Amino acid sequence: MTELYPAGHKVETGSKLFTAEDIIRFAEKFDPQPFHTDAEAAKSYVFGALCASGWHTCAGWMRCFIDFWGTEIRRLKTEGIAPPKLGPSPGFEQLQWLKPVYAGDTITYSLTSLESRPLASRPGLMLNIGLGEGVNQNGETVLRFRTKILEFE
Repeated sequence: MTELYPAGHKVETGSKLFTAEDIIRFAEKFDPQPFHTDAEAAKSYVFGALCASGWHTCAGWMRCFIDFWGTEIRRLKTEGIAPPKLGPSPGFEQLQWLKPVYAGDTITYSLTSLESRPLASRPGLMLNIGLGEGVNQNGETVLRFRTKILEFE
């Protein structure tokens, strides 16, 4: 991916509106804490209002990335470029939920290429490291992490 996305190259992968209904539905299934599931109860917690689970914001990042990559594959093929095969991810590091995501917030997600190198232990595999982020409609970063994505032939 180094040729397509050199270190420092940032792509916006998409945006997601977090509605109260979506926040509650996700939280009831995966993170049922009162400040994610009950707007009234959330008022008495540190965030002061209903807010999305951090895992919900991460899931939003992943959904937008997968949609972006599908579009990117089609674009590259149209231009006569063989798109790299990506996945799975061997993990992520330094996950930070920097600000709460409230009902009504729109988060715009991005990925910045940081490094791409061959894996000495696995010939034919490349390790791509990037900075994943989510920014709300006020320009505030709400989510940040370093992601690793395998690339293969």
